[in-house]
Formats: sequence, structure tokens, C-alpha cells
Amino acid sequence: MITRERVEEILRESGVLLEGHFLLTSGRHSDKYMQCAKIFRHTKYSEELCAALAEQYKDEIIDVVIGPAMGAVQMAYEVSRAIGCENFFTERVDGKMVLRRGFEVTQGMRCLLVEDVVTTGGSVKEVAELVKEAGGIVVGIGSIVDRSNGTVDFGVPFKSVYPIEVTSWEADECPLCKEGKFPAIKPGSRNLANKK
Repeated sequence: MITRERVEEILRESGVLLEGHFLLTSGRHSDKYMQCAKIFRHTKYSEELCAALAEQYKDEIIDVVIGPAMGAVQMAYEVSRAIGCENFFTERVDGKMVLRRGFEVTQGMRCLLVEDVVTTGGSVKEVAELVKEAGGIVVGIGSIVDRSNGTVDFGVPFKSVYPIEVTSWEADECPLCKEGKFPAIKPGSRNLANKK
């Protein structure tokens, strides 16, 4: 089993943990941001972290690992490789999560859903509904990073490699905005503040 210390070492080495002033997808502000896509630039890191997640589901029968595009495409592949099963990814078409490219969930198919980072779990909840509507069974949900602070309930087992509590604020309550030192930036944009 991977240790928390080893996970933190990987996150530092791969430049995943960013510190500064960030505007999150939810509209909230935070002084930390996990840019998990960077893990998948390095196969040695993604293999180790995804194998650690797969290990947590070793007692489950899993037919397929499914991840929402774009963030979990590579992750679904890597977790499925560790489990020894197929992998699919969903895509958003006209605002709705769908399976395309010949991917099909069939009646009784046992599905593990994965996401690189879970904060509210919105995307993976959409995938869970898609699986259920097709007659599949969601056996669990897994993430590399769990930023939900224990608030997300998927109704199935949720396991992560790295649960972390990251403080965030509504924009009008943000202490970083009140200090006025530097503006909030949207992760993925240029000039990420204070990379550490």
C-alpha cells in the first residue's frame, strides 16, 4: 500500500500542488490548487498512483473502468490496466455526458468510475447516472485526490489515494482578495501564481 508520504513526494516532484490565489470551477477562491493532469505526463507516477487506487478495489468484480473526459481518460486506462479489465471514457455532447466511439455499458456490467480530483463530484455523478440508465452497476468511485472534505456522498463506496482538505471561500469572503496582493487566476491559465 502506498504511503501518504510517498504520494506527497510524487505530487511535489510532478508539480501537481500549486499555491497562490485561484478561481475554482465552482466560483470559489482558494490558496491551493491540485493540477492533477500533470501526474499523467509521467508514466512512473501515474502507474504508481493508479495501481494504489486499483488495490483498494481488489475485492470487487469490475468489468470496466470509466472516466469522464478529459481529466480521467488516461486515469481510466491506467486503473483498468492495474485491474486487468476494459476501460471507457465519457464525453460531453450538447452539455450532456455520453458514451460514444463504440463504448457501451450493458445490463449488469460492473463499473468502477474514476476521476482525477473530486471536489463536488458533479461530473462523476453524471457518469453514474449514465451507467445506471444503461442497466450497469456502479461498484465504486475512485479518485487520486479527494478535495471534498468528506462532504460528497455517491451512494456507493468512494475511495481515494490522497484525501486533502483545501480551504476555499466565496469570492466576497476571500481573504486573498481583501489583501489585494494579486488577482485570482483560473487554473490552467498562464502565469500561475507562486508555483511551489
